[in-house]
Amino acid sequence: MKVLEVRSVTKSYSHHKALDDVSLSVPEGEIFGLLGPNGAGKTSLIRIINQITMPDQGDILFKGNYLSNDHIKSIGYLPEERGLYKKMKVGEQALYLAQLKGLSTVEAKTALKEWFQKFDIEPWWDKTVEDLSKGMAQKVQFITTVLHRPKLLIFDEPFSGFDPINANIIKDEIIKLKEKGTSIIFSTHRMESVEELCDHIALIDKSKKILDGPIQQIKENFKQQIYTVDFSSSNLDFLNALPEPFKLINKNNHQAYIQILNQTPASDLIRFLLDKSDIKAFEEKIPTINEIFIRTVQENES
Repeated sequence: MKVLEVRSVTKSYSHHKALDDVSLSVPEGEIFGLLGPNGAGKTSLIRIINQITMPDQGDILFKGNYLSNDHIKSIGYLPEERGLYKKMKVGEQALYLAQLKGLSTVEAKTALKEWFQKFDIEPWWDKTVEDLSKGMAQKVQFITTVLHRPKLLIFDEPFSGFDPINANIIKDEIIKLKEKGTSIIFSTHRMESVEELCDHIALIDKSKKILDGPIQQIKENFKQQIYTVDFSSSNLDFLNALPEPFKLINKNNHQAYIQILNQTPASDLIRFLLDKSDIKAFEEKIPTINEIFIRTVQENES
């Protein structure tokens, strides 16, 4: 089941095409990484999903139905640019935003109390937003985004401004939300967070989708048959004259990176190396999402 389907969406502003025939599907109950360089079109797509703007062409479906105003309360959006009212008291504002999402006063107060306790910010209930640090304000906005338990959450750079401890707290809460069945769109430039959290990714560049799929399958597709080899000896001069189909990528100290250039099995490389030196470890190098991101965007530039 797909919680969200984007079908051939195009959007232009003046003479700039922000999105060009973009299609993607967000699986239900997964964390979906929406990636791309600055200006690629990610924010434009997020704004369309939130019905802040409308597409010039194409459709958005939410749980199989065309996206409408009725779905607003089923979606929670945490934008990169935070939007709390600075002069308003924290508790008063959180209560107001919860009621906008359909919670009664009693429901909102009960849920807010639980979240404020969890984030250890109860003493700030009667403070104004301008009295909060950036991290504190972001905690409040995170709470108001998830409080009404939407079926789809959209997080745009949710860790921005957090120290490592608080970033880890937010990360754990995102994982818990997923475990409870919430579907999440996660937009960030922090590829280590994508690596850790996402089940599926789509990469947009120059207004077009250029990569899409389950994260493990994408990593499998981008493997280049490069192996990390740890040797007992630091004398690795014999690697300077590797026979085909083996290619030395890099070596230092006791370690080397070696690529197999055809479909020769890795066991052939192991046998060759064992004739020359003792091997302590042998492992295929799996590309990181950061490496895949850079490689894909660079190829799209050429």
